[in-house]
Amino acid sequence: MYNFLSFQIHGGEDHGGLADGLVSLLAFIEGLAASTPGGLFSTLMPGVSAMMNIHPMLVHFPIAFLLAFFAVDTVAVLAKKPLWREVASWFLYLGTVAAAFTVLAGFIAADTVPHGDNVHAIMERHEHFGISVLSLATVLSLWRMKTGASLHGVANGLFLSAAAILCLLLGLGADLGGLMVYKYGVAVAAVPVPENPVGHEHGHNHEHLHE
Repeated sequence: MYNFLSFQIHGGEDHGGLADGLVSLLAFIEGLAASTPGGLFSTLMPGVSAMMNIHPMLVHFPIAFLLAFFAVDTVAVLAKKPLWREVASWFLYLGTVAAAFTVLAGFIAADTVPHGDNVHAIMERHEHFGISVLSLATVLSLWRMKTGASLHGVANGLFLSAAAILCLLLGLGADLGGLMVYKYGVAVAAVPVPENPVGHEHGHNHEHLHE
């Protein structure tokens, strides 16, 4: 399957062409048919299977939904499109639900994922941002449910200001999450990289080096 996907990404220049890509795909499908339920899940979702906790996967959903809510809602106000605000409302509701599951998974991760004292303070601040995002998103959702998309004047300004603060908190929390992963390697199984790796070198011109 990975050979097939690699062909699609690289255009088949160095992966044997379309025929080899199709052969790889058919072999992948054949392997799935012969897999046990547990093996089937591991094959289809290798990333999730390797995770200590699903928090890193869930976190993308509130970020996407809540940022989309703020962007669509702001454009709807500027363009005076009430229907667009209704669409933005659903992004807000979905983002709030996703944030609830993400925060819950984050609490579980904090108690189960090994981390040192140098990361603990960062993790706690990350948790505080997550709770703040969930709390503010819940308030905005209840506010929108009560008033609908017909906010005007000062109330509308307060609503959009709170939504902007929500996005700021979301970004600050995501930054700390990235810091824990990419600097301190929390919940990451490090793979040693050889000093002189042989294989693909992805530069500006997307050139490939082969042994």
